[in-house]
Amino acid sequence: MSRRLTGKVVIATHNAGKRAEMRALLAPFGIEAVSAGELGLPEPDETGTMFSENAAIKAHAAAQATGLPAFADDSGLCVDALDGAPGIFSARWAGPTKDFSAAMARVFSELEQRGATNRKAHFVSALVLAWPDGHTELFEGRVFGTLVPPRGDAGFGYDPIFQPDGHAQTFGEMTAEGKHGGDWQKGEGLSHRARAFVLLSRACLAPAS
Repeated sequence: MSRRLTGKVVIATHNAGKRAEMRALLAPFGIEAVSAGELGLPEPDETGTMFSENAAIKAHAAAQATGLPAFADDSGLCVDALDGAPGIFSARWAGPTKDFSAAMARVFSELEQRGATNRKAHFVSALVLAWPDGHTELFEGRVFGTLVPPRGDAGFGYDPIFQPDGHAQTFGEMTAEGKHGGDWQKGEGLSHRARAFVLLSRACLAPAS
C-alpha cells in the first residue's frame, strides 16, 4: 500500500532546474521542500543501469543522510536512432561543467555520423519517494516527440531540441505551466516529469486544505 507524504521532504538533486520544477509540483500539496544541494549533501554515485535504479540511489542516500523522506528524479532523453542514447547518461553527455549546449550538439553529431534521418525521441522520468526506514514508492512517466534545431531558452537540459508530439513549441520555448501541461492535478500532465508526478500525487499526496 502506498504511503502518504506529509510535512517536509528532501528533493534529492543538485540541479537547479529540477529543483525548481519539483518545488512547483509539490507546492499545491503544502509540502515543505529543501534540496540536497542546499543542504550540502554529497552526490551519490549513480551506478544503476535504469532510470529507476539511479533515482532510488539518490532518494535513499538523501533519506538516510537527513532522516527525512526524500524525493528523487532520474530522467533523460532517449533517441530512437541512437539506440536509446544518451538515456541514463544524459547528464554525463553534458560533462562536468553541465554544458548542455555541447550535449545537444553531440546528439546531432552522433545522428549525422550514423547517417540517421529519424529524429524521433522521448523523455523518461523515474520519480522515487524513499523514507528513512527503506520504504520506497516508484512512478514513471514518458513523453514522445521529435528532435529539432535548438529553440528557446526556457527550461533546462535538452529542452530546446525536444518538440513534443502535437505541439508547435519545444520544451525550451514553453513556460513552466505550458511544459507541465494542462492541470496535472487532474491527470493532465504533458512533460515526462509531470506525468510521473500525476501518478505519485494520486498515490502519496493530498491537496493542501
